Amino acid sequence: MRAEREVRFIDLSHTVEHGMVTYKGLPAPVISDHMSREQSRAKYSAGTEFHIGKIEMVANTGTYLDSPFHRYADGRDLSEIGLESVADLEGIVVHAKAQATTASTFEGMQLAGKAVLIHTGWDVHWRTEQYSSGHPYLTEDAAQFLVDSNAALVGIDSFNIDSIKDGRRPVHSILLRANIPIVEHLCGLGQLPDKGFRFFAVPVKVKHFGSFPVRAFAML
Repeated sequence: MRAEREVRFIDLSHTVEHGMVTYKGLPAPVISDHMSREQSRAKYSAGTEFHIGKIEMVANTGTYLDSPFHRYADGRDLSEIGLESVADLEGIVVHAKAQATTASTFEGMQLAGKAVLIHTGWDVHWRTEQYSSGHPYLTEDAAQFLVDSNAALVGIDSFNIDSIKDGRRPVHSILLRANIPIVEHLCGLGQLPDKGFRFFAVPVKVKHFGSFPVRAFAML
């Protein structure tokens, strides 16, 4: 009898912490107690205590997913995106060769139905001033190539999938108009093989929200 294959899980998410800045210019999360363990003791039997936490944060915190509603008022929000578009996707890692990843990087690759994860290595600058300056990104023609190739999801381990110098945000605009979710601020992509894994990045099911943190991970 053949032994079952051992499954490995690779965490691709940053840890959310009190005071942590994800995107320069947006507020950091404030994490506190709604009910502390000490306060809870008066409500329960002796020896029984609970903690109820409270967090105040913008949606774009940590490693997060953008749904079409993030960009378009008529786009699908987090409660409307199908699980099949964010969970158990065949994954492929594409290694960025320059600050700007163009369509030519993807030529010859089979991308249909896959989570295309752009490995730039920029996550080494996480929580430093460098992270938001001169970051890697995709170009407009790259986004259109991914749409034409029927990619299921696109992720990147960088500050923004767009160049922040381009106020049109063409990559967000093109991918989200085509209902392709985006995952930004990934980490640890260097731990993955180029193919042969499944990718998951499921956000909370929130109505009228376009973005939310995810616990992104790969299963090998």
